[in-house]
Amino acid sequence: MFPLMLILLTLFLGMLEPAASQWLRYDRDAILSGQLWRLITGNFVHFGWPHLLMNLAGLLLIWAIFTRVMTNLRWSVVTLTGALGVGIGLLGFNQAIQWYVGLSGVLHAILVAGIILALNAGERIQWLLLCLVAIKLLWEQTVGPLPGSASVAEGPVLVDAHLYGAIAGAIVGFLLVLPYRR
Repeated sequence: MFPLMLILLTLFLGMLEPAASQWLRYDRDAILSGQLWRLITGNFVHFGWPHLLMNLAGLLLIWAIFTRVMTNLRWSVVTLTGALGVGIGLLGFNQAIQWYVGLSGVLHAILVAGIILALNAGERIQWLLLCLVAIKLLWEQTVGPLPGSASVAEGPVLVDAHLYGAIAGAIVGFLLVLPYRR
């Protein structure tokens, strides 16, 4: 149910563009001036319909893969933590980035947390997915965005948001399985 609400939220915000981005996008100067909500809300607005639809396709795929291990509570915790992780990561480590929009960093958080939860549930095939995600992140950090991703999204790809989201997802994923490990 939570993924459906996330889809509806981002579609609704997409219909409110460009005003939604003006008030909600990650905007470094606005955040430093006290508009802290932008650390989170910037992840839910997009710079165009192709960008939004690409992110929603990723969300639907992740939803299908992890429906067995992600409860609504887990979805909400991971989504919020991922959004905050992306915002704080950009603020702390990417001072040159003035603005950011998009769900892809949060998708990486959900993906990594979902893999950890699925591994904890005994789904060993998830090791392959974890390796693929790690290779993708390594590629992005050394080479740049995956070929074609900027053209499909019709805009720039900020790969550091993917890294920060994946790190936040790993942290919250481990925290979610910690009670089961004792």
